Amino acid sequence: MNHLHHSAPTPAYGIARQTAGLHLIGDLHGCRCDPRLMLDATHLQDFCQDRVAAAGLTAVGSLFHRFGEGGGVTGVVVLAESHLSIHTWPEAGYVTLDVYVCNYSANNRPKAEQLFAELQTAFAPAQPHLHRVERG
Repeated sequence: MNHLHHSAPTPAYGIARQTAGLHLIGDLHGCRCDPRLMLDATHLQDFCQDRVAAAGLTAVGSLFHRFGEGGGVTGVVVLAESHLSIHTWPEAGYVTLDVYVCNYSANNRPKAEQLFAELQTAFAPAQPHLHRVERG
């Protein structure tokens, strides 16, 4: 027999609801940007870290890697608020962009939206496919 017990939410549930976050996802096709953003891991890392700081988010670490001569870059900036990840395919003019923030101590949605918008603008995609996911 299946016995289900229903009760009021526990404090842990309340905390989980408080930390609900925002996940912004972009598939950026036809990017017409500075080639260094697509090919140069150091340049892209510096650019992303500058944009994170300008948005008022807190970087706690990062790692960016270039995939050989003419290859793309994959990178992540770990945020106190969650993360930014980015992957470039210069041969296809394609970038995937992912910004996720939680809202445990403050509403970080405007900061995430600013960061995402500035990165998207820098890549100048001809065909952006954007998704907004409320988490939690």
